[in-house]
Amino acid sequence: MPKPYPTIIPGLRSPYDQVGGIVYFGRMLDKIRLNAERKLPEEWSAMVGSEHAGSFDSRCCHFLGVDYDSIVAETIKGGSDEELLAWAFGKGRKPDREDIEVWNGFMAKRGWKDAASQRVKERLKEIGLEPDTVRTMFGFIDLDEGRR
Repeated sequence: MPKPYPTIIPGLRSPYDQVGGIVYFGRMLDKIRLNAERKLPEEWSAMVGSEHAGSFDSRCCHFLGVDYDSIVAETIKGGSDEELLAWAFGKGRKPDREDIEVWNGFMAKRGWKDAASQRVKERLKEIGLEPDTVRTMFGFIDLDEGRR
C-alpha cells in the first residue's frame, strides 16, 4: 500500500530555494527549526542531521565545513537565514562562486543517472507513482510535498 501523498509540512521550503545563492541550506534550517518545535513527522525526526552519510544535511554541512550539531545550536538561538549562512561561512568555509555553482548543479541533479537513481525510483514506488515520474531527488521532494 502506498504511503500518504503528498506530504505537506507547513514551513518547509523546496530544496531548490536558495539562501545566499546556495540551494538546500534554507531547507536544512527549516528542518532544524521544525524539528525543535516538534512539527516534523516522527519518521523524519529520526533522519535529520549529518550522522546519515550521504544525506543532504550531511552533504550541506560538509560543503560548508561546519558540524551539524553546531548549526543546530546556532539555528535554535535564532537569527535570519542570511545570518546563519554568514555564521557558517565564519565557522567553516566560504565557498566561491564556482564552488556554489558546482554544489547547486550536483544537488539539483542528484538521482539523475547516478548512485541515487534507484532511490528516486524506490521513493516514487512508495507513494504509488511510476518510476520515471521525476528523475531527481529534488524533483521527488517537491512532488512528494505537493509543489509540482
